[in-house]
Amino acid sequence: MEAFWISLVAIFVAELGDKSQLMAMTFATRFKAWPVLAGITIATTVVHLLSVAVGGLIGDALPTTAISIAAGIAFLGFALWTLRGDELSEEESKKAQRTTRNAIIAVTVAFFLSELGDKTMLATIVLATQHGWLGTWIGSTVGMVAADALAIVVGRILGRHLPEKAIRYGAAAAFAVFGIILLADAIW
Repeated sequence: MEAFWISLVAIFVAELGDKSQLMAMTFATRFKAWPVLAGITIATTVVHLLSVAVGGLIGDALPTTAISIAAGIAFLGFALWTLRGDELSEEESKKAQRTTRNAIIAVTVAFFLSELGDKTMLATIVLATQHGWLGTWIGSTVGMVAADALAIVVGRILGRHLPEKAIRYGAAAAFAVFGIILLADAIW
């Protein structure tokens, strides 16, 4: 239980103001809350399982340069895709409102890429070198999902009061910023 509580608190605090929390807020302005939370939970569960495995077996930091470059390019692609926007027919629009699978996939992939080599992943590796892997895994996952759930609530509230064009430009700008930050971190 000690590993669980230490990891939960440490990762919750580390996630506050992190790029993935801002990304959760951005996704929540475009999609329903539960698919966003599901995608975050899936990605976080997998990334933190990898983290505790690395922390438990090796205890060394991962080489993150190539991962950061790939993630940065992907986020710049997400920015362009978001800016371009999509046109839906009336029938497609109704179907999109009922379907959440694509939102879950988009959020899962985006979060998975953004978390590889992120400070929360590295923190989870470090915690796993000092505490039990199971408690660290569950605690770090719960801590991150809880912090991102707060961002989802804020994103949903903002999304109801902003015009769609502002949301699209804001989301594109956020993805571009994330991409630039990831590339800058990898290069310098």
